[in-house]
Amino acid sequence: MATARFKEIYQKDVVPALKEKFQYKNIMQVPKLTKISINKGIGAAVADKKLVDIGVEELSTITGQKAVATIAKKSVSNFKLREGMPIGARVTLRGEKMYEFLDRLLTIALPRVRDFRGVSDKGFDGRGNYTLGVKEQIIFPEISIDKIKAISGMDITFVTTAQTDEESYELLKAFGMPFTNINK
Repeated sequence: MATARFKEIYQKDVVPALKEKFQYKNIMQVPKLTKISINKGIGAAVADKKLVDIGVEELSTITGQKAVATIAKKSVSNFKLREGMPIGARVTLRGEKMYEFLDRLLTIALPRVRDFRGVSDKGFDGRGNYTLGVKEQIIFPEISIDKIKAISGMDITFVTTAQTDEESYELLKAFGMPFTNINK
């Protein structure tokens, strides 16, 4: 099996560029992407349990890996939510599947967003991780518009080994993440 295109890009282009920019002495200091977590909260699942199954199926189709249902940890009476009820779906990608998903996200899905001007650079958490919100699941070509019942969004979190937001920003920018506000 051939290695993912973005994994080769990381090894050939990103590592030398970041090593030079941040003056790393050792190649192991260069930040890398460890995992991509995709989370889909389904608030309407309180009333209809089938929505969680649909959400799990959609995430599994998009990522190529089996998604799992997330379960409520606390009961919230205002939302008619009981502890132990399924309220969302999530999947964590590592290795080859992670790089393949990143490739599809950056080259196919994000350009399909209506009025796309890039992603915000305000999604960093201070520890080198970046979270991106997607409003519609139909930007992924794997999802058929005819088969979906409701448009829903998801959160995509990129977990890196970077120590600072600046290192993480440069890592994702080197992969081709289209950031809008260039104030770094």
